[in-house]
Amino acid sequence: MTAPATAPVRRRLTVRGTVQGVGFRPYAHRLAAELALAGFVSNTASGVLIEVEGPPDDVARFCDRLAQQPPPLAAVTGIGLEELPATGATDPFTIRPTEQSTGRTHLPPDTATCADCLRELADPADRRHRHPFITCTHCGPRFTIATAMPYDRPATTMGAFPLCHACVREYADPADRRFHAQPVACPDCGPRLRLVPAEGSGARPARDAEALAAARSLLAAGRIVAVKGIGGYHLACDATDPRAVATLRARKDRGGKAFAVMCADLATAERIAVLGERERAVLTGPRRPIVLLRRRTPGAGPRPADEVCPGSPHLGVILPYTPLHTLLFGLPGDPPGPRLLVMTSGNRSGEPIVTDDDEALTRLAGLADAWLAHDRPIACPCDDSLIRVRPDGTEQVLRRSRGYVPRPLRLPFPVRPALAMGGDLKNALCVGEGDQAWFGPHIGDMGDLAGLEAARRAERHLLTLTGVSPELVAADRHPGYHSVRRARRRAARVAHPEPVLVQHHHAHIASAMAEHGLDGTTPVIGVAFDGTGYGDDGTVWGGEFLIADYTGHRRFAHLAPAPLPGGDAGVANPCRLALARLWAAGLPWAPGVPSVTACTPEERAVLRRQLERGLACVPTSSMGRLFDAVSSLAGICHRAHYEAQAALELEAAATEAREADRAAYPFDLTTGPGPGRCDPAPMLRALLADRRGGTPAPVLAARFHRGVARTVAEICRRARGATGLSTVVLSGGVFANGLLEEECAALLGAEGFAVLRHGEVPPNDGGLALGQLVVAAHARRRTPDSDETPDNDETE
Repeated sequence: MTAPATAPVRRRLTVRGTVQGVGFRPYAHRLAAELALAGFVSNTASGVLIEVEGPPDDVARFCDRLAQQPPPLAAVTGIGLEELPATGATDPFTIRPTEQSTGRTHLPPDTATCADCLRELADPADRRHRHPFITCTHCGPRFTIATAMPYDRPATTMGAFPLCHACVREYADPADRRFHAQPVACPDCGPRLRLVPAEGSGARPARDAEALAAARSLLAAGRIVAVKGIGGYHLACDATDPRAVATLRARKDRGGKAFAVMCADLATAERIAVLGERERAVLTGPRRPIVLLRRRTPGAGPRPADEVCPGSPHLGVILPYTPLHTLLFGLPGDPPGPRLLVMTSGNRSGEPIVTDDDEALTRLAGLADAWLAHDRPIACPCDDSLIRVRPDGTEQVLRRSRGYVPRPLRLPFPVRPALAMGGDLKNALCVGEGDQAWFGPHIGDMGDLAGLEAARRAERHLLTLTGVSPELVAADRHPGYHSVRRARRRAARVAHPEPVLVQHHHAHIASAMAEHGLDGTTPVIGVAFDGTGYGDDGTVWGGEFLIADYTGHRRFAHLAPAPLPGGDAGVANPCRLALARLWAAGLPWAPGVPSVTACTPEERAVLRRQLERGLACVPTSSMGRLFDAVSSLAGICHRAHYEAQAALELEAAATEAREADRAAYPFDLTTGPGPGRCDPAPMLRALLADRRGGTPAPVLAARFHRGVARTVAEICRRARGATGLSTVVLSGGVFANGLLEEECAALLGAEGFAVLRHGEVPPNDGGLALGQLVVAAHARRRTPDSDETPDNDETE
């Protein structure tokens, strides 16, 4: 006999996605209580398990709202639904302890302080008034405090802080915003601040409110304070104080590389930078990355000192994303303090960000005048993310870390459990299983023990939180990379004892293909421009046009090679790179050429002998090195004190003249048997002629950029004619150059190409690991009849 429509029903829901650490259980509890439903909710290793019982209409309403209106930080990827026999339960809906099970769920990234917490922080009547660690289910640290999954307080670095009676009541109250909020704390239960002054700083050790007040005083006095954040230490100083900024730059051996600026609020950011609607949304959103913005003409209010970003039309701007940041700028009634702070990674140049307190006292000694620390451990380093917003409103992530990690990326095909090591520069790991991949946080360069240890720590943390047990390891083909040696050691412990080595530029193109969901059944025309990548022939590549899919690649064309004098060490001298380019093109080192003047006679003599005898002069087709050379030839940058300085300054100059001059320098294109060549000799001759004629450097720079873009479009047209392919992928660090990327995309789009550019995956080596992972997955994929299919990419 059919049960009446009003008879109770019971359903089991298995909710997958980012559903732990986002207040999902409290949300389900409140929703069930509102509808007077019975049942329970619990965390499991695979997500959130819910059983709900009550009238059919109310149960259906519960399920609909759960799927369509989840908590703000949740990202539901699927809900499994199972009908169960009704039990007649009438007890109130409960939150049960975490169930032990197998499976995988997603942890949310660290999230900026929410508006409710900021109101409480500033409210003298609230018990968390001025508490530097205020948080709730809608905001605060997640990734950087989690030590295991499922996500519960004992599995976080907050487990060392017992809750006081008041916090216990909030934690257990379904009506409270902190109901089952794992990082919940207050002034009574911690964590706590402490100020550790450097010898001779004039400050005294202090704790809690006194520590914060002392740090604000030091910053106002032009001193440098190492501030412990949620993902590591920052070095902070007053961004409006030229002497303070210059001191920090000198101590950190920063050269002329730009510093990021933290603004007290959006209004302050509006006064120093040009903001569109999308930039405002990104700056104030929950991820709070550093956003590259165009500098505004000086006006009223505080202005960043020129020393913050010398020679750049852009500012890297970020807003406060932790309560401690907000307190550093001050609340109403506080003494006046800086409204703009330099907030740069707490490290020495080239090293990973510091997270450990004792290590900070040693590694940042001599850089900081004081340390504003706290006693909550950081489970994994996580630097600030960096993005730019394109003119069309789309975002390009240049450094993917805090706010983005460990949010998963959907893969276009399933992969077996795998770990990809990335490269040695801008290192970031990637793990994958099934149809998902997870990037680890930005590590940086792998040139020393600190970088290697940071990578090992990030690997352990990422594998623990994702539950991936790699059967396969992937890495770059460069025989000298530290990441490759790590891959060989790691592969010895997995099912495939040899890593899959993936050619550098193939990995760049594959990363963009995977980000855009291409299944690889049709190859693409890949344009991979960067500074350095180990080529199939053992030379340095970097100006590549590839016909590629996930299984392999073919070099369709490339920039004509030139000697790289001194190898990687020579990159610091763009003037030498320029002379090597002139030598390769058969052009004289004429007096008056800026690069010739920049080199001493002795330097030129040694360089000429090197070039004539081929001593320490590996050939390179690198487009990044061509940008460096042109920067010097145009008289813009002859000696680089940080990575990509010459190219960045060339782009800045070109931006000044992009609308005033529409001419383009020519390249000579040759095709035939084997890969075609793109020879810059005609461009060099035209540029030198314009220079002799008195053409300003910005015009030279703009004509070069436009010439490269038109050459890209022409080679892609030829590739389409030869192959019939019409999808072009732009990847590699050179495409972090917004001017070049936009010009290439516009020209290719006008020619009818589908143009794929990076969004959430960085175009530089920070996105390399995703490409390695998907290529390796094809090289070692399972088939129904055998465990593996042979790798058909033997030409790499």
